[in-house]
Amino acid sequence: MSLRSILGRSSRIKKASSKSQGAKRASPSKRRSASNRTAGGADYEEDDVFDDKLDDCGLVKALAMDMNLRDTAQAIRYIRSHMFTPMPQQAGGMNSIRIAEVLSYRKNLPPIVTVSHIQTLLSSPSAVEREAAELAQSGIIRKIVVARRGDIGETLILSSDLDALIDGTSVLPETTKGTFKAYLQQTPNTQSVHRSALSEPDVERLFRAGFLTAHHAGFVTHSSLSDTVNTFSRPEDRTSLVSLETVSRQPTGSLGTVGGAGAVYAAGGSGGGHGPGSLLPASVTELRLAIPGNGAFLKMVSSALEHLVALLGKSRYREAPETLLRDRWDGAIDREEVRHAAKRARGEFAGILPGQTRKWKRFYGLSFDWVLQEAVGSGLVEVFETRSVGRGIRAI
Repeated sequence: MSLRSILGRSSRIKKASSKSQGAKRASPSKRRSASNRTAGGADYEEDDVFDDKLDDCGLVKALAMDMNLRDTAQAIRYIRSHMFTPMPQQAGGMNSIRIAEVLSYRKNLPPIVTVSHIQTLLSSPSAVEREAAELAQSGIIRKIVVARRGDIGETLILSSDLDALIDGTSVLPETTKGTFKAYLQQTPNTQSVHRSALSEPDVERLFRAGFLTAHHAGFVTHSSLSDTVNTFSRPEDRTSLVSLETVSRQPTGSLGTVGGAGAVYAAGGSGGGHGPGSLLPASVTELRLAIPGNGAFLKMVSSALEHLVALLGKSRYREAPETLLRDRWDGAIDREEVRHAAKRARGEFAGILPGQTRKWKRFYGLSFDWVLQEAVGSGLVEVFETRSVGRGIRAI
């Protein structure tokens, strides 16, 4: 047998094609990103190196790291003092105007804390409920409930902080302040205020200042709520008198087919019940206690919870180690500082500055631990021990 027959028809050695060489030279990161692509086409981040589920060695019962927490009042002060991270001292990426906006936003937020957040810090949720009821009866704290907001709508505030808010409001005269504080001391557990309990001028002033909100008896509407807030509302609160499910059951030609009396006003418009120069319609017979700035607090909390759950959704099994999730929340600042350490030592600009991340641009430096505790209390995530990579966080 000749050598030509062994080698085949052509004695030349063929060079590998460029396509095959490109496949051989493919970087590990590209192969990793290709392996992180599911059959449905979903992409996951390259830092998600956990291709399997984390080991679950039991849920974490309490998230508090401070062992000095003993009661609800201490937990309220602890949560408020650990809500935001300190302002960056250098290379923050924020000018003086933005720094002033961040500090002003933090200062104007009401000193309230959700009940579910306190329950995550202390070991027994039922004990927190009983203690909160006792402290409210004693006049130490006051519970403020915003209807149809779920767990984030049930908040607590120290009575001393509420008195300071009333005293610091410049639009209220001293007589109105004294009358309102005396009424609160006489009714420590009340959530609603009848219009006959206060004079009409005092009701108007308190309504303008944000300490009272209108409540239509027997009327519920959700047309003015955003999808963000509806996400955390309870199932029984998601229907309204103007929804198809309710309107379709009303008799033809009745007020129920258009949402009932006061539908236009409750949806944000102006109705015929308004008197001249009055903010309250005549149909409103009951008022509810409120805290000025509570809307901004609810908006920030609901947006932060949605963002945290979205960060968990970047992992294959919607779970990640706490260190990895913290790094995503902070915008991977630590990773960029290590990568560009030499350039920063020479004074050159490199990497991502804190002011350019969503944590500071949208959430004004909201702490990761604070958001995690809020998410656990709202029932959106759960924290468990892995014994290998620390604590794990899983979306429910």
